[in-house]
Amino acid sequence: MTAPADDVDRIVDAWQRERPDLDFAPLHVLSRLGRIARHLDRARKAAFAVSGLESWEFDVLAALRRAGTPYELSPTSLLRQTMVSSGTMTNRIDRLATRGLVERRTDPNDGRGIIVRMTAQGTERVDRAIDELVVAEARLLSGLGRAEQEKLAALLRTLGAGFDGTV
Repeated sequence: MTAPADDVDRIVDAWQRERPDLDFAPLHVLSRLGRIARHLDRARKAAFAVSGLESWEFDVLAALRRAGTPYELSPTSLLRQTMVSSGTMTNRIDRLATRGLVERRTDPNDGRGIIVRMTAQGTERVDRAIDELVVAEARLLSGLGRAEQEKLAALLRTLGAGFDGTV
């Protein structure tokens, strides 16, 4: 069953009429991805707000939470996982430490280095945020069955493979 025409179909049709010399096929996919990304961004911001977190705070805390007990990583590991610069990560760690969500400690394996450890308050906040996030994201995907979601995930994995490691 084909879904009814949407705004992207109308936009592409108008461009095709005005510029028949161009192939607008990519817009059918990427314009929809862009629109979905805006909905996802709004849903994520709302989910994180319930826990009093900004998106960037969630990214750092989630990386620490996924690391497992004792929920700590080096700043280098954090910046790799969140794809930000060293200066940006230093600023983020400072701000999270000020809020009592992380703490710095000396790396026991390298006295010159530091380890960032999530506090109990940080763990509580990120756990609440992920609870909200999975519900919100499931709602966004509710128009697709499980098999369709898996197929879409596989297609997006293939598409995204060419972008991994790039910022």
